Amino acid sequence: MSKFLKSTAILTALSLTATPVWAEKFGLGRAALPEEVAAWNGEVSADGTGLPEGSGDAIDGEEIFAAQCAACHGDFAEGIDNWPKLAGGADTLDHEDPLKTVGSYWPYLSTAFDYIKRSMPYGNAGTLSDDETYAIVAYILYSNDMIDDDFVLSKETFFDVEMPNADGFIIDDRPKTEYAIWSGEPCMENCKPAPVEVTMRAMVLDVTPQEEGAAEPEAEAEAVVVAETVAEPEAEAEPVVVAAAFDEALAAKGEKVFRKCKSCHEVGDGAKNRVGPVLNGIVGSAAGSVDGFKYSKPMAAAGEEGLIWTEAELAAFLADPKGYMNRTKMAFAGLKKEDDQLAVIEYLKSYGE
Repeated sequence: MSKFLKSTAILTALSLTATPVWAEKFGLGRAALPEEVAAWNGEVSADGTGLPEGSGDAIDGEEIFAAQCAACHGDFAEGIDNWPKLAGGADTLDHEDPLKTVGSYWPYLSTAFDYIKRSMPYGNAGTLSDDETYAIVAYILYSNDMIDDDFVLSKETFFDVEMPNADGFIIDDRPKTEYAIWSGEPCMENCKPAPVEVTMRAMVLDVTPQEEGAAEPEAEAEAVVVAETVAEPEAEAEPVVVAAAFDEALAAKGEKVFRKCKSCHEVGDGAKNRVGPVLNGIVGSAAGSVDGFKYSKPMAAAGEEGLIWTEAELAAFLADPKGYMNRTKMAFAGLKKEDDQLAVIEYLKSYGE
């Protein structure tokens, strides 16, 4: 399009609607009508003002998320490459390198809804319906273990969700309390004398240049270990292991929790390997032992070294897969609730080889 045509299009748009300032100053167009403003105003405030009618749950949200969001944010909201992680990070805000997600950092759920509705999906912003947005937000909450999968998120239930970091922010009152202090002329007296010394280094970001020839930080003195001769205790008789009774009620709960796993794993008759291996008979079996599935090298090595998927080992793995085993293929962020871990394991116990 030529510059002339572009200019003509801009002037035509301005002639149709304009802010009062433009209309009065330049004599162009007119002030936008309230209904025209309302058509574009999708703002959702922290107190819920502006939330639209509609609803959605994590069950529907999982399918929408997979189609609209997973290419960047992963099937489980765990993030891909440098795209943001939307799940995880619980109890990391006081760490040196915290993980800030909807489940760990966001003080208001309305910010998630507002941003998704306005700006997502990437490259096709503003195309999600209100119901789709509610469902996606519900799935993100579910991925952070903040709601059950059948919780219906809507305008009416929005504030039934408790945000973990709701009390982690304060009102910025610096314009009233501090700006006046900075507005005067700098005194330029009693400044800190030279030389200026580097007192901290950006170790987390790894951006501080290392001077050539600079000595590396001195290694901490190694603790001296004194060997002691300890008499070996007398061999005790091995305890008799009694299998716990199968808990049908707990397994029923585990079936619901297993919905988080179904996009990658199958169980039951006719189950096949997918992104993850078949989980029939997993409880009590050796790690990396499902025929036909290509495991990561660490998982295969763990199996060769004798790792058995006892209930305790499975619970530890499910709580934090990547923390339990570095470079595992398991992209899922983990089940943070111990009750969910135990329920899924009980459910898997119902599927033998």
